[in-house]
Amino acid sequence: MKRKKILFVCTGNTCRSPMAEALLRSRIKSRKIKWWDVASCGVYAEVGGEMSANSKTALEEVGVRADNFKPRQLTQKLIEKSVLVVCMTENQRAMLEACGNVVSVKDFCGYDVPDPYGGSLDDYRATRAALENACDIIIDKFILNYKEEN
Repeated sequence: MKRKKILFVCTGNTCRSPMAEALLRSRIKSRKIKWWDVASCGVYAEVGGEMSANSKTALEEVGVRADNFKPRQLTQKLIEKSVLVVCMTENQRAMLEACGNVVSVKDFCGYDVPDPYGGSLDDYRATRAALENACDIIIDKFILNYKEEN
């Protein structure tokens, strides 16, 4: 069976989308779901940067590691290799909707995930909680119901 990929997209790929990537990867592994992979990128990613310290801390608090993460710039190729592209906000989705297979967290959960960049650790914890919920819903509503098209 061919591996399928979900791609998370945010602005800089240092806060929200890398947290979502790490959380969904952890949940897929813990639920023993096979053939799925997760990646993330940013619409305006600064290549050569790193995940924000508060994002790493918020993940480590729930036992999720994101070592070796490096921000990536969104490309058409990344979109084409993904069966689902999940943007953090409706505005990001609107920017990318012509690319196909693009949704927002709001499509699954009814809310955008605001950017915690520059905020307190509590802001990042709130982002983590929103993303944990979104990841659970994505698994239940999308991954477990995914049917390969021939």
